[in-house]
Amino acid sequence: MSTQSRQETADAPHWSTYEPLDLHPILVHAMEAFNEHGYHGTSVRDIAGRVGVTVPALYYHYENKQALLATLLETSMKDVLDRCRAAAAEAGDEPLPRFCAMVESIVLYMANRKGLAFLDTEIRSLEPGNRARYVALRDYLEHMLLDTVEAGIARGVFTTPIPADAVRAVLIMCQGVANWYRADGPLTAAEIAGRHVLLSLGTVGHPGAVDGLEGIPSRRRAAPPKQRTNPGNRH
Repeated sequence: MSTQSRQETADAPHWSTYEPLDLHPILVHAMEAFNEHGYHGTSVRDIAGRVGVTVPALYYHYENKQALLATLLETSMKDVLDRCRAAAAEAGDEPLPRFCAMVESIVLYMANRKGLAFLDTEIRSLEPGNRARYVALRDYLEHMLLDTVEAGIARGVFTTPIPADAVRAVLIMCQGVANWYRADGPLTAAEIAGRHVLLSLGTVGHPGAVDGLEGIPSRRRAAPPKQRTNPGNRH
């Protein structure tokens, strides 16, 4: 690795750290419009008006509305993949801590980047070529988790007889956080991630998810229930 590459790695933020979203203003406003009105309910003129530019000026940066959606979805998936890979590398080769770290990283992404993550519901609006690229990235994430779960089964760490189905269930559950998480809710993103790690361990058949928390990496343990007067983080 070159000196420059080592420096870039050292300077990169930790996978669990989230700075303010750094997107072109056109992408930010497109994301907000798509989330509010749906892809088909949003026009290029609507987005240009939010940004404060003319439609021709918007087309100077992005070819069309489809290019905006594809860029947002691919940006989102590449970010969550990078964070998941970093979490897995940090956790090491043992299946249990590796699985816990990956689930934690995915849930933290869904909570901290919910505007981007929620756009996954618009995959149906992608044109075939854009959809194929996005699905390939999403499949890569699924296979990362599946490889870890299968390694855990081989070592007796996980017991699910249907690992592929279990992994899909885990990803659907984690993705759902983007639908209901609120930063001003009673649980922090980290606490929600801890609870989803525990739920995910139950899904893949880790005994600690049923019999207690012994053997589960302490940083990933679910937060204890809090006394509260509202129903949770849901809208």
